[in-house]
Amino acid sequence: MTASQDSEETHFGYVIFIAGAAAMGGFLFGYDSAVINGAVTGIQKHFNVGANTTGFTVAAALLGSAVGAWFAGHAADRYGRVKVMLTAALLFFISGIGSGLAFSIWDLAAWRVVGGIAIGLASVIAPAYIAEVAPAQYRGRLGSLQQMAIVLGIFISQLANYALAQGAGGHSENKLGPLEAWQWMLMAEALPALLYGGLALIVPESPRYLIASGHEEKAREVLLKVEGERVDLDARLAEIRHVIASDHRPVLRDLLGPTGRVLAIVWIGIGLSVFQQFVGINVIFYYSSLLWQSVGIDESNSLLISISTSLVNIVGTVVAITVIDRVGRKPLALIGSTGMTIALLSLSWAFKHAVGTGGDAKLSNGYATLALVGAHVYVFFFAMSWGVVVWVMLGEMFPNKIRALALSVAASFQWMANWIITQSFPSMSRWSLTGSYLIYACMAFLSILFVLRFIKETKGKSLEQMG
Repeated sequence: MTASQDSEETHFGYVIFIAGAAAMGGFLFGYDSAVINGAVTGIQKHFNVGANTTGFTVAAALLGSAVGAWFAGHAADRYGRVKVMLTAALLFFISGIGSGLAFSIWDLAAWRVVGGIAIGLASVIAPAYIAEVAPAQYRGRLGSLQQMAIVLGIFISQLANYALAQGAGGHSENKLGPLEAWQWMLMAEALPALLYGGLALIVPESPRYLIASGHEEKAREVLLKVEGERVDLDARLAEIRHVIASDHRPVLRDLLGPTGRVLAIVWIGIGLSVFQQFVGINVIFYYSSLLWQSVGIDESNSLLISISTSLVNIVGTVVAITVIDRVGRKPLALIGSTGMTIALLSLSWAFKHAVGTGGDAKLSNGYATLALVGAHVYVFFFAMSWGVVVWVMLGEMFPNKIRALALSVAASFQWMANWIITQSFPSMSRWSLTGSYLIYACMAFLSILFVLRFIKETKGKSLEQMG
């Protein structure tokens, strides 16, 4: 190996490290979002609350997420990317401890909001930081670390939930030492939050922020570490200065066309965001434990199923990352929508054959197998399509002038749609699991029509070609 190759590998290794450190925010995003799945049964029994209150408590984090996402960009520009990461890590830690030690359901909901703010911050700062420190030739692969970290966070949360429930005799409401198992599930988040905070203390600040705040020498040092000596550092610094000087901070009126109406491309972005949630995917990640218990599967096995669906989520995400630049965004979305429609219809059909009601409901072996297969196929088709495609397209489809603001608006609608689905499912499931999944199947089918009619392929186009 030549000295040049050795130097190149050293730089790439360093870039992977700092990108991975930033992606820990995505890991906690996924962990915090999904850990409630295993705890929800214990929470219901501990606080003796019904479906509506449960739905509100689970969905409370999403209200905080919308707030965190809205302010993340401004905070990052004013205080720096690293300080926002540290703030997110602190909020994740506080939320985990506070949630586990909550003395009432409303206290728990408040701590969920705190965790949601951290999710919102992490959802914005991690991809922004990675994009700004990654060399251009590695940006796509390193940017995918965020989505992979999210699905890994979901998987690890379900694994931890299962292990803790098993330690408590298979039930989240049982005691495990001085606390109940569900409390340990929520408090376990404090450990990766500490790791995230520790990593944030040792990663460098973004060169873009350093230059914008007048610290060019520090920016030069960071660029040398991440891009190496073969790059003309003076030219790179000049390029970043030029981009910062020419930046236009968009305002809401920039989203309006000549007639005063919201631009069509903005509505399309909102549509993508809403459909991503209205197919009901987060019902699986937030409530699958309750879902399977409602048709006769015991809590321990319900948590085991949650682990398997999270693993399928990882596999689907890897597939999407592997093929999205070859297959294209639009075809992948259509494949995913078609697969989800069929899988959701099979789930609706299976639940139609449940015998009994409430805690006494049962599915026969054949229909139970159909429901389990349908749920896993559903998660796979979502993960290999809409789970990745929507975020990629939202980052590509808008004209340069409005990209940041339009993305924020679309993401806000995504959080609101997520809140609607999360808040409504407990009540909807009591009304009819069959009807609930039929509604989600209809949304998946409508997403096919939406993609065919409104989505234009962005594969292979530069951001400048978007306007």
